[in-house]
Amino acid sequence: MSVAIRPAVAEAPWVRRFVIGAAVLSLALLLLLPLLAVFTEALRRGLAPALAAIVEPDALAAVRLTLLVAAIAVPVNTLGGIAAAWAISKFDFPGRRVLVTLIELPFSVSPVISGLVWVLLFGSQGWFGPWLEARDVRIVFALPGLVLATLFVTFPFVARTLLPLMQEQGRAEEEAAATLGASGLQTFRHVTLPNIKWALLAGVLLCNARAMGEFGAVAVVSGHIRGETNTMPLHVEILYNEYQFVGAFAVAALLALLALVTLLAKGALEWLTGRRQGVETP
Repeated sequence: MSVAIRPAVAEAPWVRRFVIGAAVLSLALLLLLPLLAVFTEALRRGLAPALAAIVEPDALAAVRLTLLVAAIAVPVNTLGGIAAAWAISKFDFPGRRVLVTLIELPFSVSPVISGLVWVLLFGSQGWFGPWLEARDVRIVFALPGLVLATLFVTFPFVARTLLPLMQEQGRAEEEAAATLGASGLQTFRHVTLPNIKWALLAGVLLCNARAMGEFGAVAVVSGHIRGETNTMPLHVEILYNEYQFVGAFAVAALLALLALVTLLAKGALEWLTGRRQGVETP
């Protein structure tokens, strides 16, 4: 007598179609439609006005500053994220769980608070403000403040991307390398890094996307100095408040395009990683 084996999940076909349709509809309404609206508004008067708004001096200054801040913050957070994930996953020490909580702190703190912290520390009325002013050192309302604010809000991305993978991989390979006489740097270069390189690149891409698009934290420390401390999101806000809608949406479209390129690169990376794992798995 044969016994029919029921699958663990045996939902009706209409349930599957409903769930998939709801997911696609939510994606279209919440993500694709707003994105389409940005590009539509940017090109409402044609391509020439949109391009003119992007090559305007203040807009170009905002683009350069955005890329510069990202170019500084992303490598620093990459090194910090690798170090944090390495320490948590490969070593046992007091306060290990506290360190995990601290890594996730920027996710729970408002970006405005993240920027206000630096004003309280380095502003003219802050703890170190008078000492810095006496030495003609500017942090708030200057590039260092923008970098610090961006570093804070983007720190978790690399660390949180690497940490689950490194914990899953365990310590056996690193311990074997150490037994064979490899130094810490050699172990990282030849054992750890090859195992985490794709996850590391994905974390870097996410960190870069957030660094370029950050608004709240940098708005507090920037001072909104046109052509000097305005990043692309801040420049979009200024143009929109001045009713320069074509310029605002044109710069917003450029920022969205940069984010899309980053996310497409991450998606392609995940696809290649999955395909490679499928090939390697017998």
